[in-house]
Amino acid sequence: MSGRSVAGQVFAMNVVIVLLLVVAAAVALVLQVRHDSTVEARNRSVAVAATFANSPGIREALRSPDPTAVLQPRAEAARRATGVDFIVVMNTDGIRYTHPRPDRIGKEFVGNIAPALAGETVTEEIEGTIGPLVQAVVPVEAPDGTVVGLVSAGITTENVGGAAERQLPLVLIVAGVGLALATAGTALVSRRLLRQTHGLGPHEMTRMYEHHDAVLHSVREGVLIVGGEGGLLLANDEAQRLLDLPDDAEGRHVLGLGLPDDTAELLASGRVATDEVHLVKDRLLAVNQRPTDVRGGPAGSVATLRDSTELRALSGRAETARERLDILYAAGVGIGTSLDVARTAEELAELAVPRFADYVSVDLFDTVLAGGQPGGVTPLRRAALSGIREEVPLYPVGRQIRFVTSSPQGRSLQTGRPVLAPRLREARGWQAQDLERSAQVVEYGVHSLITVPLRAGTLVLGVVSFWRSEKPEPFDEDEMTLAEELVARAAVSIDNARRYTREHSMAVTLQRSLLPRRMPEQNALDIAYRYLPAQAGVGGDWFDVLPLSGARVALVVGDIVGHGLHAAATMGRLRTAVHNFTALDLPPDELLGLLDELVGRIDQDEAADDGTAPVTGATCLYAIYDPVSSTCVIARAGHPPPALIGPDGAVEFPEVPAGPPLGLGGLPFETTELRLAEGSRLVLYTDGLVEDREHDIDVGLEQLRQALETAGESPEETCRTVLDARLPERPGDDIALLVARTRALGPDRVAEWQVPNDPAAVGEVRAQVTRRLAEWGLDELTFTTELILSELVTNAIRYGGETVHVRVLRDRSLICEVFDSSSTSPHLRYAAMTDEGGRGLFLVAQLAERWGTRYTPGGKVIWAEQPVS
Repeated sequence: MSGRSVAGQVFAMNVVIVLLLVVAAAVALVLQVRHDSTVEARNRSVAVAATFANSPGIREALRSPDPTAVLQPRAEAARRATGVDFIVVMNTDGIRYTHPRPDRIGKEFVGNIAPALAGETVTEEIEGTIGPLVQAVVPVEAPDGTVVGLVSAGITTENVGGAAERQLPLVLIVAGVGLALATAGTALVSRRLLRQTHGLGPHEMTRMYEHHDAVLHSVREGVLIVGGEGGLLLANDEAQRLLDLPDDAEGRHVLGLGLPDDTAELLASGRVATDEVHLVKDRLLAVNQRPTDVRGGPAGSVATLRDSTELRALSGRAETARERLDILYAAGVGIGTSLDVARTAEELAELAVPRFADYVSVDLFDTVLAGGQPGGVTPLRRAALSGIREEVPLYPVGRQIRFVTSSPQGRSLQTGRPVLAPRLREARGWQAQDLERSAQVVEYGVHSLITVPLRAGTLVLGVVSFWRSEKPEPFDEDEMTLAEELVARAAVSIDNARRYTREHSMAVTLQRSLLPRRMPEQNALDIAYRYLPAQAGVGGDWFDVLPLSGARVALVVGDIVGHGLHAAATMGRLRTAVHNFTALDLPPDELLGLLDELVGRIDQDEAADDGTAPVTGATCLYAIYDPVSSTCVIARAGHPPPALIGPDGAVEFPEVPAGPPLGLGGLPFETTELRLAEGSRLVLYTDGLVEDREHDIDVGLEQLRQALETAGESPEETCRTVLDARLPERPGDDIALLVARTRALGPDRVAEWQVPNDPAAVGEVRAQVTRRLAEWGLDELTFTTELILSELVTNAIRYGGETVHVRVLRDRSLICEVFDSSSTSPHLRYAAMTDEGGRGLFLVAQLAERWGTRYTPGGKVIWAEQPVS
């Protein structure tokens, strides 16, 4: 064995080779140990964390009231079984549920969890309290992919590397024995096997295979692994059952397995799919597919299959129930938004199209539309029609209809029950209603019908028809039940609208009966007016034009606080009171004072009856226009100010003291006297014209001014312009508008004389009046006028004081007025046979059409009117 021999040389060479190999192996092993320790720690921590995260019951435990109680024992058992240093389960906020040291449970996890919350696996090397370690964080995902928790496993590199270092003596011993070539070959094979198994030992590989096999055969989802070329590499038992694959399916191309085209193309494409539903024979399969080469793996894809047939059926029934509940909820909030019968019927038709039917028609009795009780013999009228298209050949809105008893609508009206006509082409009773139109409807594509009576208690208000054309399936019994409930909800709103219409009509009728039906005849003013009741309820607005003595005219506009029949009745009482007080020829301030006392008494009487006072006051504006002097005296009680349009079109709001509203009492009212040029327009109105919820009265007055500036010259044009500019779509309050254009009684129609305090002057008065009547062409009134003035002037000279004044006016009638300074009013009486006087006023009353007394600040005026033919 000397070195010189061939054998020695070979031996020496072998020794050198072995020594070199041993040294190289030792050095390489030391370096490899350090690297492999880290790699093995990473792989083991990831495997343990992923296995624990995907273990059965982990998601349920995270949702339990006390996750620590469930997970801590399992985590510790898994930690001891896998040889890792810790297994930590935490929530998505990083709060620990488990830890080998119980005192650290509930505290925040140390490490980076952000990628794991996004569904990725995180591994990192850190310096922990137990030394250098490698830890992995794996997400716990719900079936829908949502991260519901995190699992972390960690192991120190010392524990991993220790096992590797214990193998070093064995390698040295084997090398020392001289099995250099065998050791080298074993080392090479081991290193190659190590790379292929990723550091797993035989036990770990056996356990992984057992778990893999158990999962594939026991999981309730089908699993398919398809290679990059489209060949089927693996199909578990559930996939074999769901797809009904042949026994030799593995290894064949997926396009040749007899699967439906869309399913086979999806598996062969390898594209990403999430819960795609595919019909395979009689099953609905939800397919999820992901590629396998995302992290450097082999080309191909993994697909999971879930049978959703029963789930889809249950989901469909639940969706149908949800849609029906949604329709009924929408009916509760969308039908009956107004108290209008026709609009409520339209809301029902619009709601049901197209969610329930393609066309909906609502037919109501004529009396219901007018607010009355429905009658069986009265015809129906189409109140609403809604559909997906407008050219459907059904009866149009407004058409009066009499349904034959054989039609579904007729049977519904007669029995009070819904009727289902699933196939209109075969419904002879429906076709008998109108043979020509029925054929047109069927030809148009309408094929199914449900009719439901509109019932409110025992009353049948009409019938609702639901028509179907687009959906090929006919209506069924369940849909008829839904239609019946939908109509029942709408019937309550329609009946409420009917009752409101009836009461509103009664109130409006009462209110209009209390308002002036025509304007009185007079020459002082050109009058135009408008009165619009509120849509929401009747109010107490009113106006009046009242002729007074001396060719004067009184204008009055008022507003009762509140709405309803009580306000309308109170308005009638006040209007009557104004008529009575006007007969006394009182000035505006005194008349408002009397109205104030009356409203106060009304409030007291109402409060005494039931403890409440529904009338809390009223507003009023009273104006007297005198065409002789062209003056207007105005007083108002809490009412909006009048507007005045001059002959040149300029608009102003005269300063008229407001005064308190009627009924408050305690304060006097003030008057304002305006001198109006002929052709001026006085505009009186109620607050409904200038006030609303969105703007205050100042804005309303300015808008009224702008409208008046553009108004025409006539009162009618003024009314029209103002309402076009200021009238809301649905007035919330009554609106009364009165426009009066002034006229003047010229000097040629007025005659005046001062009468001396001497009975002899009566004759001169008669002579002057006779001449004036001759000028006016009223000779036929000379005799009666002389008698009237003789009596009135004689009484004034005898009883009325020192100042006597006579005025004769030619207007629509001949007016004789005698002014004196006395405030004592004469009274008409029957004179006895023995009386020397007392017959003069009786004679005046017989000759004149009207006569009376009015008071002035300086005395009184006795007047008499005679008709002019």
